[in-house]
Amino acid sequence: MVVQKAFMETAHRIVWCTVATVDRLNRPRSRILHPYWELSGEDLVGWIVTRPTPVKVAHLARSPYLSCCYWDATHDVAIADCQAEWITDETTRQRVWELYREAPEPLGFDFWSVFPDGPAGEKVSLLRLTPYRLRVTDVQTLSGQKAPLTWP
Repeated sequence: MVVQKAFMETAHRIVWCTVATVDRLNRPRSRILHPYWELSGEDLVGWIVTRPTPVKVAHLARSPYLSCCYWDATHDVAIADCQAEWITDETTRQRVWELYREAPEPLGFDFWSVFPDGPAGEKVSLLRLTPYRLRVTDVQTLSGQKAPLTWP
């Protein structure tokens, strides 16, 4: 649980991360997204409100795995390698929409300005992220003064 909490603290402070998927030729494709992470019991779960672009849909249909990498100028790094799943359940989509809206800045975001049809609109989708590997590092880790936090 220590690694999950450290990951979430770093991710929520940095907010925006690079998310990479893999295309049909095994080439990575990255984009900047804004995941929201929560602890569900003992498990860390990530949520991304996003457009279901043809590229994202095709990549995740071929391989439902992605990597989220947070980095800031102080060299704090949080990486989550995850399984991703499209969520169509309207109750869950509404709940996550509200999580973002109610979160304090800089994490909080009101998606109504981007998706005026709301969480049930056709131009918005929800990804659920289930991490299978976490890594949290900082400048002391990079300089060899301490070991990174990793899970599992």
